[in-house]
Amino acid sequence: MPAAVKRLLRHVVIDVSPLRDSRDYRLLFVSGVITMFGTFITMVAVPYQMKELTDSYLAVGLVSLAEFVPMVVCGLWGGAIADAYDRRTVILWSEIGLLVTSGALMANALLPEPQVWVLYVVGALSTGVACLQRPSMEAVFQQVVRYDQQGAAAVLTSLRWNFGAIVAPALGGLLVTTYGSAVAYGVDTLTFVLSLLLLWRIRSLPPAGDAAPASLRSLVEGVRYAVGRSDLMGTYLVDIAAMVFAMATALFPFLADELGAPHALGLLYSAGAVGALVASLTGGWAARVQRHGLGVIIAAALWGAAVALAGLATNVWLIVVCIALAGAADMISGIFRMTMWNQTIPQELRGRLAGIELLSYASGPMLGNARAGLMANLGGTRFSLGAGGLLCVAAVLSLAAALPKFRRYDARTDEHALAEKARREATADKPTEETPA
Repeated sequence: MPAAVKRLLRHVVIDVSPLRDSRDYRLLFVSGVITMFGTFITMVAVPYQMKELTDSYLAVGLVSLAEFVPMVVCGLWGGAIADAYDRRTVILWSEIGLLVTSGALMANALLPEPQVWVLYVVGALSTGVACLQRPSMEAVFQQVVRYDQQGAAAVLTSLRWNFGAIVAPALGGLLVTTYGSAVAYGVDTLTFVLSLLLLWRIRSLPPAGDAAPASLRSLVEGVRYAVGRSDLMGTYLVDIAAMVFAMATALFPFLADELGAPHALGLLYSAGAVGALVASLTGGWAARVQRHGLGVIIAAALWGAAVALAGLATNVWLIVVCIALAGAADMISGIFRMTMWNQTIPQELRGRLAGIELLSYASGPMLGNARAGLMANLGGTRFSLGAGGLLCVAAVLSLAAALPKFRRYDARTDEHALAEKARREATADKPTEETPA
C-alpha cells in the first residue's frame, strides 16, 4: 500500500483505544447501543399509537409538549445530582425507572382499550427520568476515559448514536406496523433489562470530595461557572444559534411536495443522520484537533451554508446531499464541543454543566423548527431554508468575533485544559475500587 494512502488512513480511521483500554467505557458503550435501539423504537411507537387511538394531529403534537417541562426541570436537577452523588448509582436507578416506564407503556398497550392519558403521563415521566440520567451519563466519561482519549471517545459516542438513529427508527416502524405497539414497548423493556446487567458491573464513581449537595444554590454555582468562561459560553451559544436559524426538519414534508417527490420524504429525514454517520466513521482526524473553538465555529458555519444551499437547489438529490453535508458538519461540531467540555470542566462541576449542555442542544432544534415554520409562512419553504442558513452563518461569525477567547481556544495552552490534565494525571495511578462482576 502506498505511503500516502497509509497516512490518509491513519488520519481518518477511528481510534478505538478508549474501548480497548477502559473496561467501564466498554460496558457503557455496549449498554448505550442496546438501550438506544429500544429508546428509538419507543420514540416511533408512542406517536404511532397516539395516532391510532385518536387520529388527531394535535394529540400527537401534544406528546412533545408534555415532555418539554420535565426535560428542562429534570435536565438541570439531574446535573446537580450527578455532581452530588455516585454517578453509577444515579445511572442504575434511572435505568430502573426507564425500565418501569417502558413496562407501563407495554401494559397499557396490552389493555383491550389502551388509555391516551397514559401515553402523556408516562411519556413525560420517561423523559424526566432520562433527563435526570443524561448529565451523569455525559459526566461519567471524564472519569472512565483517559484525558488524552476524550476526543476519540467523543467520536465513538457519535458513531454509536448515528448508527442507532438510522437503523433503530426503521426497526421501530417495522415492529409497530407489523406486530403492534405492545411488542415495540416489550422490546424496549427487554433492552433496559440487558443494559442493567451491564451497568451493574461498572465500578463505583463517587463524587469529588468537596462536592456540593444537590440544591438550587449548587445549580446557580454551575451557571455562574459557565457564564464566567466565555469559551464555554461560546460552545453553547454557537450551537443554539446554529439550531435556531438553520434547523428546518419541520419543513421536509412541504419540501418533498414542492419537489413533486413525496417518496423522497424518508430520504430527507435520514440524509442528515447519514452524513453524520459518515463524519463519525471518518472522524479519526477530529480526535487530533486541538483548536476546538475554531473547529466548532467552522463546522457551525458550514452547517448553515449547507442548509442555505439546500434552499437554492432544485434537484431532490442535490438537496439530499446538502442536508447530508449539514449533518456531517453538525456532528463534527458536536465532537469538538464534547471534547472541550470533558477536557476542561472540573469533575465536581461536570454534572451541572452537562445539565446546561442538555438544555442548549435540546431546546435549539425545537426553537429552530418553530422559526422555520414562521419564516416559511411568510416567504415559503425555500425562503425559510435559504434565509435561515444565511442568518446562521452571520450569527456564528458574529459570535466568533464577540468571543475571542472561544475562537482562540487551544487545548495545548488553555489554563482550564492544562489544570484538568494535571489533575487527571495526578490521580491516574491511584487505586480504584472495582465493583464485583
